[in-house]
Amino acid sequence: MKLSIVIPAYNEKKTLREIVGRVLSVDLGPMEKELVIVDDGSKDGTRDILRELDGKEGIRALFQPRNMGKGAAVWAGMRASTGDVVVIQDADLEYDPNEYPTLLRPILDGEADVVYGSRFLGTPGGHRVLYFWHTVGNRLLTLMSNVFTNLNLTDMETCYKAMTREVVDRLDLQSKRFGIEPEITCKVSRMRARIFEVPISYHGRTYEEGKKIGLKDAFQAVWVILRFFRWEAPKGDVGAITLRRMSKLAPYNAWLHGRFEKHLGQRVLEVGSGVGNQTRFFVERERVVASDIEAHYVRELKTKFGNRSNVRIASFRFPLTDDDRADLLAERLDTLVCLNVLEHIEDDAGTLADFARVLPPGGHLALVVPAMPALYGTLDVHLRHYRRYDREALAKLVGDSGFAVDEVRYLNRPGVLGWWLNSRVLKRRVLPKGQLAAFRWLLPILRAEERADPSFGMSLLVLATRK
Repeated sequence: MKLSIVIPAYNEKKTLREIVGRVLSVDLGPMEKELVIVDDGSKDGTRDILRELDGKEGIRALFQPRNMGKGAAVWAGMRASTGDVVVIQDADLEYDPNEYPTLLRPILDGEADVVYGSRFLGTPGGHRVLYFWHTVGNRLLTLMSNVFTNLNLTDMETCYKAMTREVVDRLDLQSKRFGIEPEITCKVSRMRARIFEVPISYHGRTYEEGKKIGLKDAFQAVWVILRFFRWEAPKGDVGAITLRRMSKLAPYNAWLHGRFEKHLGQRVLEVGSGVGNQTRFFVERERVVASDIEAHYVRELKTKFGNRSNVRIASFRFPLTDDDRADLLAERLDTLVCLNVLEHIEDDAGTLADFARVLPPGGHLALVVPAMPALYGTLDVHLRHYRRYDREALAKLVGDSGFAVDEVRYLNRPGVLGWWLNSRVLKRRVLPKGQLAAFRWLLPILRAEERADPSFGMSLLVLATRK
């Protein structure tokens, strides 16, 4: 286990050696320490000190080409860090590194993904009495942040934030200055991360001693909250953005579940559970194994369903290894659900064969995949689809993998036009929010499909039984 301490520094010549010494002297037992110090265009000799320290005692020095702001420096340090857990540490002496064990404990105990060190929870070492209006401003910004994120933090603006590597890798910070504090808060809230607060000491400094934050940064914080409180996922993760938007379409998700609900047994493996859009419909069954290969989805599934004794959150990658196959056989599954996942797997035939191997004869398969290869376009590319499926070819593929195919039918005829327009004509990378919301109004048409066998559709549903 390694801890990365990210230290942004701008004109901190007077305190840099002292804070580095304090960080290095903290006893973390067997945990390895890495100091990533980012100089943000200092002009007072800070850069010379960093050149001297670089490469010694786990210290890595990075140099911004010019003064780009605290947020830019922190994000540069986070991206360069390699630790399992990351802590942000100011280069002044306001925050005490001896409190790292307090910050880290909820993460190391498996209770939190993010920990805030609060200056307002009854600081164990006391705090220096300074600016009244700074405290008022801090509490007002924290209140506004809580209103928009639905959290109950006491100190959103604290520098001391510890977080797991998986959280750090998904932050995609955009704020260049002090707006990183509300931006981080909005994003970890939207990630459904488990957030803890712990009390810390605080020894604030005056403007004469080098304090840099001011009134304009408070106004910027307001703007950052308004900008990011509806954040969905990193820009490049189109799959996560789409799942977030689909999670709000409860009627559509319920309709889709109804198409295969009668085919489900009591011991269910769901492959590619994502954020749990379908998991929640069968979570009351005797045994549910919700699996996803993305760490951030696994974390969110644990947050939502991990307290249920009948639910196991896991990460099985298909095709399976021998150990994973034996693990799943021990679960005595009778049903496998795989919705909009098979198209993401290069070896779909090997994966379907593994589906059959982990089910007993008579076991059930519920499979949904994108249909009509002619629709393949930019949306598929950005969603990392290897393919869309032809009805007859899919039926043969499933049948050749050890299943008796009970039903193959098209779903969602209205969606074909929208997908073709967005993916083939407009060449978009993600479906617009407004168009996804329109699914609510299309439900009567989708329900009408149930009375016939559509000759085309955006998806294919396969219901099959293990031979």
